[in-house]
Amino acid sequence: MSPDLFCEIVAGERPAHVVGSDDVAVSFLDARPVFKGHVLVVPRAHVETLSDLADVGPFFERVRAMARAVEEGLRAGGTFVAMNNRVSQSVPHLHVHVVPRTKKDGLRGFFWPRTKYDSDEEAASYAALIAEALG
Repeated sequence: MSPDLFCEIVAGERPAHVVGSDDVAVSFLDARPVFKGHVLVVPRAHVETLSDLADVGPFFERVRAMARAVEEGLRAGGTFVAMNNRVSQSVPHLHVHVVPRTKKDGLRGFFWPRTKYDSDEEAASYAALIAEALG
């Protein structure tokens, strides 16, 4: 299988605002966030869907830690955690969205309005806050 965008980020071949990385998963800011601070958590090994992931526990420990870090680092009221399997999966590599939430933030159901960071520096500042909270 040819490398996908997320495999390239995992390998360090494509730039991303990485907020966490270990032998199980790599987490980085979504380039088109629902809200600023929206993180994607991907398994380091290439798998396309949740059904393909052999060892679910360690991966979801990283997802749980990232949800906590997003809340703490951004002082968010909570998080929205979601994943697609094939349908609406824009990159064929398993990824979990961890989206910071606040009351009355405008997110309705599964409509995902996207925003942009004002600059690379602003994105880097969000990544640093979350990475610091991740420890």
